[in-house]
Amino acid sequence: MVYKFLYSISLSFIVFGLIFGNFNVITEVFNLIKSPDYLITDYFEVGGVGGAFFNSGLLMLLFIILMKMLKVNPTGVSIAAIMTIGGFALFGKNIFNVWPIVAGVFLYTFMVRENLKTYLYVALFGTALAPITTHLVLHRGFNFIGLLLVLLIGFFLPPLASFALTLHRGYNLYNVGFTAGFLGMFIGALLRAYNLHPEQRVIWHQRNQLILAAFMYLFFSAILLYGLKANNWSFRGYKNIFNYSGKLLTDFVLLEKEAVAFINIGILGLAGTTFVLLIGSKLNGPTIGGIMTLAGFGALGKHPKNIIPVTLGVLIGAITNAQPFNSPAMVLAVLFGTTLAPIAGEYGAIWGMVAGYLHSALVINVGSLHFGMNLYNNGFSGGFVALFLLPIIEAFRNMREKITQTLNKDRDANEYRKDGSEKVWSSKN
Repeated sequence: MVYKFLYSISLSFIVFGLIFGNFNVITEVFNLIKSPDYLITDYFEVGGVGGAFFNSGLLMLLFIILMKMLKVNPTGVSIAAIMTIGGFALFGKNIFNVWPIVAGVFLYTFMVRENLKTYLYVALFGTALAPITTHLVLHRGFNFIGLLLVLLIGFFLPPLASFALTLHRGYNLYNVGFTAGFLGMFIGALLRAYNLHPEQRVIWHQRNQLILAAFMYLFFSAILLYGLKANNWSFRGYKNIFNYSGKLLTDFVLLEKEAVAFINIGILGLAGTTFVLLIGSKLNGPTIGGIMTLAGFGALGKHPKNIIPVTLGVLIGAITNAQPFNSPAMVLAVLFGTTLAPIAGEYGAIWGMVAGYLHSALVINVGSLHFGMNLYNNGFSGGFVALFLLPIIEAFRNMREKITQTLNKDRDANEYRKDGSEKVWSSKN
């Protein structure tokens, strides 16, 4: 059923792209490939809406076929990976720039004599660094040497991703984004040292809102209905996922069932689309990419109960800080900041809000470290927030436990003294 679901979403993007782009879609995709695509580069504006959707659908389809060739049994992590790729293929990934990263991960897998499936998802999520391919190969003229450099970057991803997970202990859902941020930081420093770094920019599409809103609502409504149909037209079992903190890897397809995961994906997608429209922002490549990622991780850890506190925390930061409330940075921080949902799921709503608030401030600063070449900038920021916040949370919990133990001891001692006094009084009388 999961493969059927994945094929359906990829084909829906391809069909929409063909309808919107008509005969220009191939030219538009070629324009995407040629364009620099570091953050924030909206493919709707660079190549056209049709070309961006066609690129997204085709890239999802190619990765689904790769999974099929490797005989992968798809679960929630498969859905999260494919929908994240599809989302970012609207603003940074294309059918050219992702493959050297994937090849580098597979080369590492071969060198350590593991099955290709072992690090498949590191390869899929590792395409976060795809803009480096475009920058080095097409725009700095490194050509074959550039491809080798990107291959080497992909080669380093698996060991670094495994280590990064130990730092935030699964409380940052975008673990490879955190890893890619570290790699991107060192790559950015080296490029800057030789004056080869790209300049920051924001390309933000603002047109075609009616048709984009119609597509998004139809798309996620169809997913919701698909899940309901598979669940005998009921929400039975849906609340069960609220009992999970969402830490990596909380795979709802394995822990519950596919139908419940599809229902959650549909609900989160509709909620994300509504949020973007309600705050007066625009549906475009980056925001739809954020919605797709939010919804995709509805199969791998996110649910309304653990994302709402984090979202509120980011919103508090957006309202009170110097950034415009509906600026690109803040809108994307809300959508992608839900990477910290496990903190709310494990430690409660208050700490989830604190995490979201801290994320709203940090995420607007860390992008300059990698010059936008790590597309999962919020994953990079989220890793630091988790790394900073977890020991503080545990310190507070330890202090509360010590205070509680002390109070309990004092109460027991008072009760003991009182009980002893009553016995003495009773014996005298």
